[in-house]
Amino acid sequence: MTHKSGYINIIGNPNAGKSTLMNALVGEKISIITSKAQTTRHRILGIVNGDDFQMVFSDTPGIIDKPAYKMHEIMNKFIDTAMLDADVMLFVVDVKEKASYETVLTKLLRTEAPVFVLLNKIDLSTQAEVEVLISFWQEQLPTAKVIPISAAEGFNVKYVFDSILELLPECPAYFPKDELTDKSMRFFVTEIIREKILLNYKQEIPYSVEVAVESYEEGKDLVRIRAIIFTARESQKAIVIGKQGAAIKKTGTMARIDIEEFIGKKVYLEMAVKVNKDWRDDENVLKRFGYEA
Repeated sequence: MTHKSGYINIIGNPNAGKSTLMNALVGEKISIITSKAQTTRHRILGIVNGDDFQMVFSDTPGIIDKPAYKMHEIMNKFIDTAMLDADVMLFVVDVKEKASYETVLTKLLRTEAPVFVLLNKIDLSTQAEVEVLISFWQEQLPTAKVIPISAAEGFNVKYVFDSILELLPECPAYFPKDELTDKSMRFFVTEIIREKILLNYKQEIPYSVEVAVESYEEGKDLVRIRAIIFTARESQKAIVIGKQGAAIKKTGTMARIDIEEFIGKKVYLEMAVKVNKDWRDDENVLKRFGYEA
């Protein structure tokens, strides 16, 4: 029996629905999803295994045309790496977004991998609008396969999955067949906490903080976790904590519930807040947070 394997790398502008698509294709919540842009900061692998195939999906941060911090530069490097090692490229376009595609078009025209242009969120658009976009992208990328989808509603997701599988090269599995991702449990704990911060805080707070797991102690029935939320300013620290600790307590409760569901055990979650004003531009700190392209 022949076996197929390959990397399927997902790129697109912030908030195009890359993470929603990744989770739909993998069948698990691997990437965090919120309505805010720049939710994904790392390159995250989601692995789908069958008897005769292994599909390694890769979610990447949204393309940032004008990086403001060292962190943004590294996030863009994740995208460049994804362009190099792809067996199939998925370029996700929000049908309602008004954006420049010059940078990404240059990259896609250079790649030797098959390209799918996925017109996402078509449930929010008219058929006429979608038809115009299909024509536009077929003109821009003549060799690409253009497919209208709704990642959130599951429309055409299976068709995309099956179309990718047809194109994968014959190859042994890259990862053990029981693996779902390349990331550690600590990583997903930080992502879950960060997701709740994105949901609970407004303005610049979600973009100015990072989360690190200081300790992760797994017992028979209970996992004890201590996490640190790093902010860029003292004023942000006060907002994250909230009046009499109410805000951080709410965030912690929401995160603990999701972490328990994710790891299948009871969790004791302790969270603290510290200030590191230059963390987004400090290479050593960024490496600690996993920003290494």
